[in-house]
Amino acid sequence: MNKYFIERLMWSIALPGLGQYLNKKYIKGTVFLTLEFLINIKSHFNLIILQSFHGEISNAIHLTNYQWLMFYPCVYFFSIWDAVKDSGGGKNPYAFLPYVCSGYLVTLGLIFSEKWTLFGILLGPVFLPISLVLPGIVIGWAIKQFLNRIA
Repeated sequence: MNKYFIERLMWSIALPGLGQYLNKKYIKGTVFLTLEFLINIKSHFNLIILQSFHGEISNAIHLTNYQWLMFYPCVYFFSIWDAVKDSGGGKNPYAFLPYVCSGYLVTLGLIFSEKWTLFGILLGPVFLPISLVLPGIVIGWAIKQFLNRIA
């Protein structure tokens, strides 16, 4: 694993495309950054984040353009995986599974963010999907371990 693996991972978490730039994959980085800004603007994601952090979950839900925001989790987690892979990480079989499972669960969280509550609290389109990242990582890691064990 390349010594810059963690740096690429962290910059990719901060903003899709930055890890690709650090890996000198400028076209891919530009594609991911463009998708990030396009989806962000079209879905009103920054406004949704602001409203959510101010406790205005109903306003956040009302502002959300789900047709656009539904693309975000897969673009986000694929961008992270791509930067990790290109920096020398993810060489083990099925290493992609924690990223994929996180993308799936975050997307499901987004789908149900208007209805699902946690202890009677509506978490909305920011906090419900975020709360499913760690379970996605754990489930993906467990599936990866299982598949590697039976292989």
